[in-house]
Amino acid sequence: MYPYVFLHVKRPGGGIVVTISVCMIVKNEEACLGRCLDSLKGIADELIVVDTGSTDNTIAIAKEKGATVYNFKWTGDFSDARNYAFSLATCDYIYSADADEELDEENRQRFLKLKEDIDKLGVDIVQMYYSNQLAYRTVYNYDRELRPKLFKRIRKFVWVDPIHEQVMLEPVISDSDIEIIHRPRENHASRDLESFRKAVKDGRKFSRRLLGMYARELFMAGSDEDFIAAKDFFIQATLDNNRTIDEIKEASCVLAHIAVLEKDAEAMLKYTLKDATTEMSSEMCYELGDYYYNKKDLDEAIVWYYNAAYECESILDIRKSMELPRLAIAKCYRDLGNEEQAADYEREANDVINMEKELNDLEK
Repeated sequence: MYPYVFLHVKRPGGGIVVTISVCMIVKNEEACLGRCLDSLKGIADELIVVDTGSTDNTIAIAKEKGATVYNFKWTGDFSDARNYAFSLATCDYIYSADADEELDEENRQRFLKLKEDIDKLGVDIVQMYYSNQLAYRTVYNYDRELRPKLFKRIRKFVWVDPIHEQVMLEPVISDSDIEIIHRPRENHASRDLESFRKAVKDGRKFSRRLLGMYARELFMAGSDEDFIAAKDFFIQATLDNNRTIDEIKEASCVLAHIAVLEKDAEAMLKYTLKDATTEMSSEMCYELGDYYYNKKDLDEAIVWYYNAAYECESILDIRKSMELPRLAIAKCYRDLGNEEQAADYEREANDVINMEKELNDLEK
């Protein structure tokens, strides 16, 4: 339960300025924590840092910057730690921050303006742009996306509709123009995939979102061994009558990749047909391209790589509909001795990569 205590600040001319608790979970973040906390000066009325076992100077830096530090025994579940941090907050709103992110001065000023105005907006959650997501590309397809970052600590329930009235249960969400710079120092894929495996071992129920995140992280950063270790989980997902067709398609893409690794033609057919119950995904077409490439059937491989690039859409890893199938087609033509066609597809792949970079730059 959240403590029912409010910290309010009165404006000089009357009225109330909301207060904000910054809640963080950290471990061995001495290289970036100070910079993160400095960028929140004037925004945070309360700094709560939950440490999950640091052995460096993280705790000392947090205290030096004015944070109250709490120790939390790591359970292997980020939600456990995040919920504990939120439970300690006493302000009107909670800002969920990570140590490897920061606000530049322009966005710090935007945040301060939001803090002045948010009480008038009547919102429960504010989304902010998270940028530089592709620095270590493990789960996200885009470099800049909106994420929920600021949360009202205690919601007021309001009755709505003039007849057949009911309590409004959906949170009121507002999108802001605040951009948070993500500065990761390393690739966390191995840590995250191990957390997925632990959740499976513990018998945790995977939500629609989490199943998709597991599949996406495998495609973007998983090793062959990571795929094989996930096999039983995704088989069970395809057999779960409570899963949606989209979830089954995502699980089938993972299992098709495993079938390619294991050279299992029967499994390849089985999971291809599951994906084909609706329009096929680029990921599945790409796996079929790999399957036929490995069998030295280059003409058939080209057909499926072409479908991945031009006829279908990706559902997990956008690269499977962009540069990767074009590069795979180039590889096939080169193996066939057609250097001209190979060069054409390589140029197109580079054009796609440059286009993606330009779009990301425009969004910034």
